[in-house]
Amino acid sequence: MNILIAPDSFKESLEALDVCRAIKSGFSQVFPNADYTLLPMADGGEGTSTVLSYVLGGQWKEVIVHDPLMRSLTTKYLLLPDATAVIEIAQACGLHLLNLEERNPLIASSYGVGELIKDALDKGAKRIIIGLGGSATNDAGVGMLAALGMAFYDQQGEPLGQGGGQLANLQRIDSSTFNPNILNTVFEVACDVNNPLCGPLGASAIFGPQKGASTEQIKLLDKSLSHFATVCHQHGNHHGSESYQHVAGAGAAGGLGYALMTFCGARLQSGFDTVAEAVGLSQHITSADLVITGEGKLDEQTAMGKVAGGISQLAKLNQTPVIAICGSVDGLKPTQTTQFEVVMPSIQKVDSIDNVLKEAYDNIETTAVNIAAAIRLGQNTK
Repeated sequence: MNILIAPDSFKESLEALDVCRAIKSGFSQVFPNADYTLLPMADGGEGTSTVLSYVLGGQWKEVIVHDPLMRSLTTKYLLLPDATAVIEIAQACGLHLLNLEERNPLIASSYGVGELIKDALDKGAKRIIIGLGGSATNDAGVGMLAALGMAFYDQQGEPLGQGGGQLANLQRIDSSTFNPNILNTVFEVACDVNNPLCGPLGASAIFGPQKGASTEQIKLLDKSLSHFATVCHQHGNHHGSESYQHVAGAGAAGGLGYALMTFCGARLQSGFDTVAEAVGLSQHITSADLVITGEGKLDEQTAMGKVAGGISQLAKLNQTPVIAICGSVDGLKPTQTTQFEVVMPSIQKVDSIDNVLKEAYDNIETTAVNIAAAIRLGQNTK
């Protein structure tokens, strides 16, 4: 029996690879002779680089960049053997890099993201996968673009400052010194939000509050993004004069989605689809007799671009049975659980959340043993 184990991480408790190992450990106690393929998965957010490193190899590249407040920060990205770089923008401009008092999208910059991209280009990357998510910024990628050589000027001809609050002062863009390697590089952006750049569903209105913006600041930031898009449209760009501000995903990561489409010719797609394509998930499913997936919580969002939902859809197309092991199930209707042959929560007893998180590996392993035993019982009672 060929068993494919392809879960997401269980947030705050286990990385995806550890979940794989726990499931395999449990199943092996019942089916020791089965062939197991461990394929840790991610949806383009935190942990994506680690997953791709395990599956595809590559080298970690350590770089000194600027954090959202332009302080020195040592971080890393993954460079795969086929000249593909995998960059998680949160490594350079993530919200987790700031404490609550420091959060301010008026001044937070995506400059460090551009420094990561530049380093990857300098090291020969021909394709760059960028995971959007978890940013502290709302600068429409101006910081990133500046690090890549683009210049922005205000009404007085002075260089524009850092942060989303400066965009309202933008008068002119000079792309004459923009990194020429951009044009010869394929950019693929893993993006699981469909927000446009501006408006009531835009970057500022939806994500501004969690980045520290007040109601008045949100209004200012939204107008600033709209002004930036207008100037970009007037300036034209390397990929035509089409404006991307209304495209789904343009508002991702404070407008980084917009900048990457407009100036880097990036293709935005589901984070899950990006990772699934990179690791050859469909081929692995085709070779499997059983697929086991999972995530920390199965809920109504599972079918909306999450790992477990995406795997179940691919498995169904291949008529391969799929089992989901999760920490908990929350709010799923009976019709929503039919995408899996089995949905099994792994928490073994009522306990504090701290203990539940600490015991995640043992709980998943025990659940896997019980599922495997049930399969064995079914085989023996036919």
